[in-house]
Amino acid sequence: MVLNEQEKADLHKTIWKIANDLRGSVDGWDFKQYVLGMLFYRFISEKLINDVNTHQHKSGEEDFDFTTLGDEDAELARKEFVQDDGFYILPSELFSNIRKKAKNNDDLNETLETIFKNIENSAKGTNSEESLKGLFDDFDFNSNKLGSNIEKRNKLLIKLLDSIGDLNLGNFKDHSIDTFGDTYEFLLKMYASSAGKSGGEFFTPQEVSELLAKITTVGKKKINKVYDPACGSGSLLLKFNKILGEGKVSGFYGQEINISTFNLCRMNMYLHNINYENFDITHGDTLINPKQQGFEPFDAIVSNPPYSINWEGDDNPLLINDERFKPAGVLAPKSKADLAFVMHILHSLANDGTAAIVEFPGVLYRGGAEGKIRKYLIDNNFVDCVIQLPSNLFFGTSIATCIIVLKKDKQDDNVLFIDASDEFEVDGNKNKLNSEHQDKILNKFIERIDTNETEYISKLVSKKDISSNDYNIAVSSYVEKEDLREKVNIKKLNLEISDCVKVQNELKKSIDKIVKELEGEK
Repeated sequence: MVLNEQEKADLHKTIWKIANDLRGSVDGWDFKQYVLGMLFYRFISEKLINDVNTHQHKSGEEDFDFTTLGDEDAELARKEFVQDDGFYILPSELFSNIRKKAKNNDDLNETLETIFKNIENSAKGTNSEESLKGLFDDFDFNSNKLGSNIEKRNKLLIKLLDSIGDLNLGNFKDHSIDTFGDTYEFLLKMYASSAGKSGGEFFTPQEVSELLAKITTVGKKKINKVYDPACGSGSLLLKFNKILGEGKVSGFYGQEINISTFNLCRMNMYLHNINYENFDITHGDTLINPKQQGFEPFDAIVSNPPYSINWEGDDNPLLINDERFKPAGVLAPKSKADLAFVMHILHSLANDGTAAIVEFPGVLYRGGAEGKIRKYLIDNNFVDCVIQLPSNLFFGTSIATCIIVLKKDKQDDNVLFIDASDEFEVDGNKNKLNSEHQDKILNKFIERIDTNETEYISKLVSKKDISSNDYNIAVSSYVEKEDLREKVNIKKLNLEISDCVKVQNELKKSIDKIVKELEGEK
């Protein structure tokens, strides 16, 4: 089932209303785990049903239906499908079968908790174990948030099962996998939008994600490995499938420090048809304990790392000798880890790869240690482009951010500066990059020219000129803003004023004459 735009909008409207109606007094940010988790449960159930049924139908059993198979018989196929899909669910524990019996199950909360543990345990001792390990840790079906007693909790869980089950997401033989993934992304966006600052920490707007993916894939039809060291819910990584097409990326790699967001990211991979063999999402502090150094270098790196967070910095004497940070000779400030992420990303980048990183503007011009790191980046010709984005694009902040593009094999010694601060449309209470804005920015990036035609938009600046400007790489320092104020011809204006004065004087004389004549008549 492929939805048109109106059907998609209607589906989104419905599921967001369901999500809000269901949560009742529970904070939406806390309740998101249950809505997203139940959607994931339905997805993997239907995926397994489709995979098993398809396999049996090809074997000649045209009437085979996995949902009606006994658990004992189903055990025979466990090993094969865990190897293929990375997990297994017995027929009695499938979403649709649990939903049918939910109203008569006084222990529904316990049943669901057991099922989620069984799904995770189905991968134990297999190659997919790490992709499912701890995936459902955030789901507490005995939480008071769901109700003050078991009866109330189960009542809410029944509503949740029915609401997610009633969504018109099609079925897998009609390629509804895109619908599941799109719905999940929509919910992530809406939860991020309503969560304030915390929302921006796990979700990057899709339009920005698309632009970053496009920048890092210029001239490429396939990518071996893509990486995000602060991957959030995975929205940046998944855009490569949209830009290049499914099957054009061999591996998706990411690390996330927040455990709940880490779990959301892994679910997001499955929901977008990324098999466990093709993704490696890890949990932990990338700057202190990078988990994926064994997989580097990466062909494309995209990231929207947390802005100006604290890190150990020079409190940790080992970090200055870390091969990621050592080349700059200085560590990023303890209160501003932004350029620590940049150095980590540079180290992880393949020689012919491209990295695109969203940053707060302060990293472009602040002095001290950050200035020294920029000096290292510029002197060694690693900065390819700096793009100024519009304000109010991201959840949790209205500040205008920028994109720093890194390359190790640049063909010139210049940095391209692009001012895209006016490239947006208003979308509700946020600004948005539509496809035309993205294309305009991307074309300037690809053309990489500095002519009068691009005045007020882009400029190529030499390493020498940047060094003489204290290694300031703020776009506004090099790309002049067009003065849209009306230009006034002073000489012409003075003549017009003089003419006006003459006319006024003549009128005054005429009025005075008329007044005198009237007074004479009296």
